[in-house]
Amino acid sequence: MAFFIASSPHAHNRKRTSDLMKAVALCALPGLVAQTYFFGWGTVIQLVFALVIGLAMEAAVLAIRKRPVTATLNDGSALVTSWLLAIAIPPLSPWWVITIGLIFAIVIAKQLYGGLGQNPFNPAMVAYVVLLISFPLQMTSWLPATGMQGASYSFVDAISVIFTGFDINGFSLQQIRSGIDGVTAATPLDAIKTGLKNGNTLPEITQDSVFSGLAGVGWQWVNICYLLGGLVLLKLRVIQWHIPVAMLAGLFAISGLCALFMPGETASPILHLLSGATMLGAFFIATDPVSASTTKKGRLVYGAFIGVMIFIIRAWGGFPDGVAFAVLLANMCVPLIDYYTKPRTYGH
Repeated sequence: MAFFIASSPHAHNRKRTSDLMKAVALCALPGLVAQTYFFGWGTVIQLVFALVIGLAMEAAVLAIRKRPVTATLNDGSALVTSWLLAIAIPPLSPWWVITIGLIFAIVIAKQLYGGLGQNPFNPAMVAYVVLLISFPLQMTSWLPATGMQGASYSFVDAISVIFTGFDINGFSLQQIRSGIDGVTAATPLDAIKTGLKNGNTLPEITQDSVFSGLAGVGWQWVNICYLLGGLVLLKLRVIQWHIPVAMLAGLFAISGLCALFMPGETASPILHLLSGATMLGAFFIATDPVSASTTKKGRLVYGAFIGVMIFIIRAWGGFPDGVAFAVLLANMCVPLIDYYTKPRTYGH
């Protein structure tokens, strides 16, 4: 047996990148099930389609770059990127939306920078922001939750709408989106932003049928399911607690202060925590080890910055949710955050 002499540290982590990526995907399953239950089969169809297209694009780029294809695909990073983008877009978005998004995520935001470990920005969030700015109508066409839809649709209907624009009965996406009162439904965050801009008070806005329980029909349970999956990630030590705790604490603190000093003008902290992509962002997006801060203090600053920016964008920005924008802004600040939070060298 050979005896190797090496400098510290001597700790060894047996977890491979592929194992970590698989754990992330498995822990996202509860949220996926909740999304499918409340918003229909379109979520699953988008996911399967995204996985196929994402892996094919990564393989093509690797072949062009003359890199090992099989070994790189097996690391699971393209799978997780495709998964995150698929569950972030509306379930009945046209097929070309996810295709264009994956071009930006896999080809530009990831491989153009050299592949996994070289990308300064979260690839899925780069793609999401590009899609949101370029195709705002398609990217804001969320369905009302189960029981509030004007026209129910099946698995076959979902496939037909995604790839043709109409279901088998000839209903368009906008007709399917019409709620039980015949008015196209909005997400809770969108309803609050639009209502406040129109001069309505928060109590008047929350009378809308989309609001129920703590944070809106369907959305609160989707966020709770992603929270449960995130807690499993923490238990398995796939991620560390600093970023999600700091992000949620930052969002809760600033939304609580604004609700206290500006009552009736901003949503409650609970609604902010359990609506939109909050829990998905806290545990599955912001914790990306490549584009996030690398120091312990830095992760706290990084997470808190994201939480504060989410609230600012939701309250005063042009879009109802701000997770993707906040994450990308934090990615830009990572070099500065790491520079000022790196631990002192031993013996300094």
